[in-house]
Amino acid sequence: MKSRYIFFGLVFGFVLSRAGATEFDAILGMFRLTDLHLFGVIGVAVATAALGFAAFRRGMVHAKGGGDVHLTAKPMSKGLVHGGLLFGVGWAVTGTCPGTALAQIGEGHLAGLFTFAGVLLGVWLHSLSQAPMSASTGRGASKLGRLGHVGKTAG
Repeated sequence: MKSRYIFFGLVFGFVLSRAGATEFDAILGMFRLTDLHLFGVIGVAVATAALGFAAFRRGMVHAKGGGDVHLTAKPMSKGLVHGGLLFGVGWAVTGTCPGTALAQIGEGHLAGLFTFAGVLLGVWLHSLSQAPMSASTGRGASKLGRLGHVGKTAG
């Protein structure tokens, strides 16, 4: 079962590499609006995600155990704006985002290791600002909300 996820991860990394998303000059060109091909790559990703969300909304996707998957909207907060700005600045400075950093590591680029170390540091710092998880529910007491919920429906 896990080999399927590894396979799709490798295919995703290969596609990122072939699309040029791991090249600093391509990222720089995107931010300078001189090389727009990565906007097409991002557009394909957005369209794919939109199809996936449409499948969720129509009930075409079910949880592994047979339950329904319910997506809930994440409430807007200042933290999302600040986090988005920080993500964008990090992307512009390093020339990569978390997904492409892993692809860079796969290509043997040392810069990808530093970017991924920054990702891990950011996750750790964020975890310090969150309430501990409840032992009974497995949920944190964070005010940010949850992206989705998977559960079995009655009946």
